[in-house]
Amino acid sequence: MERSPVTSTIREPSDTPAGALVLMHGRGADSSDLEPLLDLLDPAGNLVGIFPRGPLTLPPGGRHWYVVRQVGFPDPATFLPTFEELAEHLTAPLEERGIGWERVALAGFSQGAVMAYSLALAAGRPRPAAILAFSGFIPSVEGFDLALADRAGLPVSISHGTLDPVISVAFGRDARDRLTAAGLAVSYCEDPVGHTITPRGVAQARTVLESAIL
Repeated sequence: MERSPVTSTIREPSDTPAGALVLMHGRGADSSDLEPLLDLLDPAGNLVGIFPRGPLTLPPGGRHWYVVRQVGFPDPATFLPTFEELAEHLTAPLEERGIGWERVALAGFSQGAVMAYSLALAAGRPRPAAILAFSGFIPSVEGFDLALADRAGLPVSISHGTLDPVISVAFGRDARDRLTAAGLAVSYCEDPVGHTITPRGVAQARTVLESAIL
């Protein structure tokens, strides 16, 4: 395993940004993996698109955010340093553009969705504009605390495939139920597909994003 600094590709908006959309890739991919998703979620180009790259290089290749030992329970020794570094890394591009966290949507697929949940829900973290989670889960990590009670009303889009063999749809349903019970404004959809992003999931996420920022 090799660890490199977290870096990001950034796409500037066509005019003064209405906010920012952080899109985090899944396990074994790279920062460019979700770049096409920005055009689908923000076709008018009103947002700064930030595409962080996971710091870990692991077999069989690609970039990773943490080591997977058990789905739902990221390895603390790799997850916690990544979380801290990612949170710090995102500070600079947002401050440089005068964008507060209240105008930032955190989105991701698979491991990237886990990081989106983490950045949005961790105790002590600023409240973002929205969460857009594709095929992920809310992580359980020793030494990592959530602050769900502080996030009432936060817009959330969750989408998951009922046939997902990598991260069971049960995790998507668990996130829906926990966040709804905590008072977050959850939109949820599932489709009969595997570990992927569906058009319906994108459409739902776009609606949530538009209501939160655009």
